[in-house]
Amino acid sequence: MNYIEDAELTMMKSIENLEARLVTVRAGRANASMLNGITVEYYGSTSPINALANITVPEARQLFIKPFDKSAIKDIERAINEANIGITPTNNGEMVILTVPELTEETRRNYVKQVSEMGEQAKIALRNARQDANNAIKKDESLTEDEAKSLTEDVQELINKYNKIVDDRIKEKENELMSV
Repeated sequence: MNYIEDAELTMMKSIENLEARLVTVRAGRANASMLNGITVEYYGSTSPINALANITVPEARQLFIKPFDKSAIKDIERAINEANIGITPTNNGEMVILTVPELTEETRRNYVKQVSEMGEQAKIALRNARQDANNAIKKDESLTEDEAKSLTEDVQELINKYNKIVDDRIKEKENELMSV
């Protein structure tokens, strides 16, 4: 059993999860990923917006959602309102338009807090992966004491590496949020 590879795989998944969550935090610019996780009730089933429409970003602060079927416009508009993403959709009969408002200083600071919390949650996931690996190493009776100590040190080096990645990603996102 390779404890280091298993721990690294779990840690990589934690980083991927963090990055997916960071993308959803808006930085005053329109981004199609802002709509990730929003589902539309359409003909009795729920579908993600990107399955029902083309999403384009014509300008830095605008998002156009052009449904494949024009009868879905009202459903898409309702889903965005219910998702409470802080943007009021408008429609012109052809598409739903989202205009991303400028971020105030207070909003930016709240987003930075949110991002910091996401980073802390990612670090908790990393620590859990380390704990699982260390417990598995301790339970493995086929390992000598020196081998177990060496593996434990390798796991610690791994978590140090991934903690730095988390710190770097969080710092990048905070800088993006605070730049006007």
